[in-house]
Amino acid sequence: QAQLVESGGGLVQAGGSLRLSCDASEIAWSLAVMGWYRQAPGKQRELVATIPRSGSTVYGDSVKGRFTISRDNAKKMVYLQMDSLKPEDTAVYYCNAVYVTLGQKFDYWGQGTQVTVSS
Repeated sequence: QAQLVESGGGLVQAGGSLRLSCDASEIAWSLAVMGWYRQAPGKQRELVATIPRSGSTVYGDSVKGRFTISRDNAKKMVYLQMDSLKPEDTAVYYCNAVYVTLGQKFDYWGQGTQVTVSS
């Protein structure tokens, strides 16, 4: 089972910044759409942002203009730069990789990293 390994979560004050990283070296990088999702206590998991190998990024409405997703194709890493953080951004953030090859869909998730924003 391939793994995605997140890092970079932590505690930050409102208005601050954090950068999350996801090591995706074990997956079929060239095929994958990479993404970040988050889940707050008592809420459903929601989209934060996705990025294909080439093409347009997609952001959830609540993070547009504040968060930036990027990927380093050489290092097989995906990043989430989070600026102007708000207490409502508090959640567990998950890295995701999705791709289809030989007619089979692969969908991988990391273990999650906690982001806590204090007011």
